[in-house]
Amino acid sequence: MHVLVTAASKHASTAEIADAVAESLRATGATVDRCPPDEIASVDGYDAIVVGSGVYAGRWLDPARSFVERHTDALRRRPVWLFSSGPLGDPPMPADPSTDGVTLAERIGAREHRTFTGRLDPARLGFLERTVVKALRAPAGDGRDWDAIRAWGTEIAGLLSATAR
Repeated sequence: MHVLVTAASKHASTAEIADAVAESLRATGATVDRCPPDEIASVDGYDAIVVGSGVYAGRWLDPARSFVERHTDALRRRPVWLFSSGPLGDPPMPADPSTDGVTLAERIGAREHRTFTGRLDPARLGFLERTVVKALRAPAGDGRDWDAIRAWGTEIAGLLSATAR
């Protein structure tokens, strides 16, 4: 099974989630390519695809949205899973999933759209971003649930294995 895992990430948090999903898939024997969405010219040769994006102000990052838009027809013909990263705090806010993630999942017939809590490290932010974070009183910290992220990658591998039989 040859799987592409791609994610748009502004401050590395979402990229790290994609890396963990890729490692979980590799641990089950899948061949996995992991690269940014703006570096992918074609999805030919992939049996399945996982696409993720950091979410800012409820929106996916442009490279991830553009990737799905460029490859919509090809993605409709493959098993695809989408994930969003971005809610912060406990309980995570915002509670609703990214509208972009849901809309794109419906457009391509994705198997699932999953949302993972993100990380907010003010030291990685620019001046304007720090100002917005302060105004919104967004909680700093790392809320990513690594066990849940890895389990999702393993779950995807199991579903792919079941359909390959």
